[in-house]
Amino acid sequence: MKITEIKCQILRIEQVEGKTASSQDSVLVRVRTDTGLEGIGEADSSPEIVKAVIDAPFSHNIMCGLREILIGENPLETERLWQKMYQQTLYSGRTGVTITAMSAIDMALWDLKGKHFDEPIHRLLGGKQHDRFPAYASILFGRDGQETADIGRRWIEAGYRAVKFGWEPMGESEAVDLDLVRGAREGLGTDATLLIDAGCVWDARTALRRAHAFADFNPEWLEEPLRPDDYEGYRWLRDRSPLPIAAGEEECGRQSFRPLIDQRALDVYQVDLSRNGFTDSMYVKQRVEEIGARLCNHCYTSPITVAASLHWLSTCRDAFLFEDCVEDSPLRHDLTHEKVQAVDGWITVPDGAGLGVTLDEDFVKSRLVTESV
Repeated sequence: MKITEIKCQILRIEQVEGKTASSQDSVLVRVRTDTGLEGIGEADSSPEIVKAVIDAPFSHNIMCGLREILIGENPLETERLWQKMYQQTLYSGRTGVTITAMSAIDMALWDLKGKHFDEPIHRLLGGKQHDRFPAYASILFGRDGQETADIGRRWIEAGYRAVKFGWEPMGESEAVDLDLVRGAREGLGTDATLLIDAGCVWDARTALRRAHAFADFNPEWLEEPLRPDDYEGYRWLRDRSPLPIAAGEEECGRQSFRPLIDQRALDVYQVDLSRNGFTDSMYVKQRVEEIGARLCNHCYTSPITVAASLHWLSTCRDAFLFEDCVEDSPLRHDLTHEKVQAVDGWITVPDGAGLGVTLDEDFVKSRLVTESV
């Protein structure tokens, strides 16, 4: 079996808003073989840049477009192909957008491998340890505490027992930050799990002050209080915070995660399959389990990445929560025939071959912006 085609399709909803939500557009990657099998993947990154990384022609031995690297290869050799992509993009890759493009291809290769062997990906990864997870509804903060409380009530009424609020307007001032968290707890009530995603807004000392202030509202974790590259700050904060510290969603590949893991800088490592693929996510999983920290997925895109995240997280020994994006976006809900969403606060791991989801081709056509020729 050989790879014969790698195709990128960029999808976008009709009206993209100025907010931190990556469920507004998507780049699909489709890997096809001479046997007629196709695997699908997705990157959470700038779609046009990912497409350029894949479509780029050969420049020289360590700066090459990903399609040029993979055509004619055996798609089942996922580890070798990851290393080949990494080595032949050294000048343009190593972390960042090239890794996200590799991750979309890697996801598609694993989907294809599962279809070839008629097995779910979690079985090919070594076997699932969880059949389902308690899911947390992942949503943005409201404009203020009152609107945030209303949002929280909505998702508790929908059956979730955990809700995460994130990003803007947190970080504007201490008063705004406390108002948002107070409203979040009010909306959820005393028994539900509250998670706070600050959105990379503070320095370490400010973050420590906020952690102490937020502790009265009993959040399960404080996510991304610092800029992603502040590894020393994360280590300093984690050693002093009354709240568990979570981060990792921006990290692309094992090299990106390594400083956080080596310094034991986090309590919860959040891995996005659409930025790491299965191959490097399994490496991160092994390293994090070795140091006794916890793992969770990050996912704010489409059912493709939700399904991939479920396969991966189900193999993680101490997995305890699943991020379930509840943005009201057609890309989140209508891209696949299968509805990969929590029911009564629980989300189930797919058992179909590969990712276990199939594209709604009519929907793809209706949202298609551009595609590889």
